Amino acid sequence: MTKTKLHKDIVIIGAGMAGLTAALYAGRMNLDILVLENGLIGGQIANAVSIENYPGFESVSGGELIGILQRQAEKFGAVIDEFDTIEKVTLKSNPKIVETEENIYECDVVIIASGMNRRKLPLPEEKTFAGRGVHYCEMCDGHMYQNKIIVVMGGGNAALDAANFLTKYAQKLYIIHRSEFRADEVTQQRVKKNPKIEIMLQTEIKKLNGKGKLESVDVLDKNSGEMKNILVDGIFVNIGVEPNTKLFKDELNLSESGRIIAGEDCQTEIEGVFAAGDVREKQIRQLTTAASDGTTAALLAEKYLTKLKA
Repeated sequence: MTKTKLHKDIVIIGAGMAGLTAALYAGRMNLDILVLENGLIGGQIANAVSIENYPGFESVSGGELIGILQRQAEKFGAVIDEFDTIEKVTLKSNPKIVETEENIYECDVVIIASGMNRRKLPLPEEKTFAGRGVHYCEMCDGHMYQNKIIVVMGGGNAALDAANFLTKYAQKLYIIHRSEFRADEVTQQRVKKNPKIEIMLQTEIKKLNGKGKLESVDVLDKNSGEMKNILVDGIFVNIGVEPNTKLFKDELNLSESGRIIAGEDCQTEIEGVFAAGDVREKQIRQLTTAASDGTTAALLAEKYLTKLKA
């Protein structure tokens, strides 16, 4: 198939908080922008049930917040393409090339805001039970477990928020985590007060069992050394994230964690290539810092484009 060749001022890779914020700011400067998103618009935050630490909102769901931002970006001309998967990027050339399944985009600026994916359950049975008891999106799949027994695996804010959400379906819910909770105190108190939740800290899931679908898990109490079997219908895994940077490993410098190395100006070692949001190596990764990165990348991209065309 012959691919169509198109030119854009800016191609933004990723439609999460950073990518959509960059699209909003770039759109307001009358730039020709394309946002490419392989997965869900909004990324990880789209599944958040209640966000209480984003300025201006006492409480808002991730889907609602992203929906507002998407409408703002599109209002100012940003085009968001969810269905054209990126196959290859060439960032060191001028213009830069972003090749998808259907098109070849030549562009002067690339803003990488590709975000993160949830880390997979590190057990050999994971592939056997993926979608048949092992899940990674409580908003997408929680309804399948009405009056069932659910495990949430993880100890951060996202895991505990998922547990609270899933109790609307669960008959009983276990939170299993290999160490102590990392979530903030407010979030911890919510799960501790929820009568449907049993907390199992210092506990590891060692094996998944079942015929055709998940039926039970073998867990190890790290303190006592005791192994026991728990009947369970579904596990929702929330044990951290991995950066979506495989596409760029031959083009850009990556940190030990696999994130893109870029300064607070979001500029990578290649002029005209910016990294924004969770994909950028930095100390703090929050919704507000992702929005800040998107703003910075867009404003400095516009300055780069002005210099390029002078």
